[in-house]
Amino acid sequence: MAPEVRREPPPFMQIAGHFRQKIMDGVMLPDTKLPSIAEIAREWGVATATAAKGIKQLQAEGYVRSSTQGTFVDLGIKQTTGPDRLQMMRVGGTGFRPGERVEIISAELTPAPPDVAEALGVPEGQAAVRRQRRYLDNDGVVTLSTSWLPGEFAESAPELISVEPLPKMTFGLIEERTGRRAVRRRDVVSLRPVPERDAALLAVEPGTYALTMANHYWDQNGAVTEYATDFLGVGRELTAEYDVS
Repeated sequence: MAPEVRREPPPFMQIAGHFRQKIMDGVMLPDTKLPSIAEIAREWGVATATAAKGIKQLQAEGYVRSSTQGTFVDLGIKQTTGPDRLQMMRVGGTGFRPGERVEIISAELTPAPPDVAEALGVPEGQAAVRRQRRYLDNDGVVTLSTSWLPGEFAESAPELISVEPLPKMTFGLIEERTGRRAVRRRDVVSLRPVPERDAALLAVEPGTYALTMANHYWDQNGAVTEYATDFLGVGRELTAEYDVS
């Protein structure tokens, strides 16, 4: 098959991408006012209609709000998933959006249950690292996240089984201590009943169906580095954006 020339994204997507990255990196904080459409058009050398389309794209993605006073950064209750946090950490050095915080619920070595053992590719009952965190923002619970990692990671990174905040997020710590860099992932989205042990943390009744995302991560050698499951908070939604070629 002959190679294909890859074309740059259209100008409005480049504009949206420019401001999206600044927001994700925390350079532009909530309530920061964006330049006017006319200013963006002049700076980028495009028509005002193109600049306006870029801002509308950001609105559609949930990064900004617009009014008669202008356009402002407003993440609202935008969901942040594990893959989002990985990208944010690699680009901006932090896996948190402005205003987000984390509570470490538990961190321990525990026997891997059947589904976790299968996901990690280890025997059932083998010791695995289990870390559970609750991410919150000004609107409440963002997600209740449970990470499972191979037990041997606790030897090179004992912080994984401590309820103290990590010096880096899980991804960064594993890469730093073991050289195993997450390079591939699979995401599975489903509706699942909230277990009784997690219901209070999500402020819902046990058995309530909630949107979940399960993430599998593989390193450069094809070995699993993490299996994570997230229960999304009430009112949260998942969005995805891809280039279509």
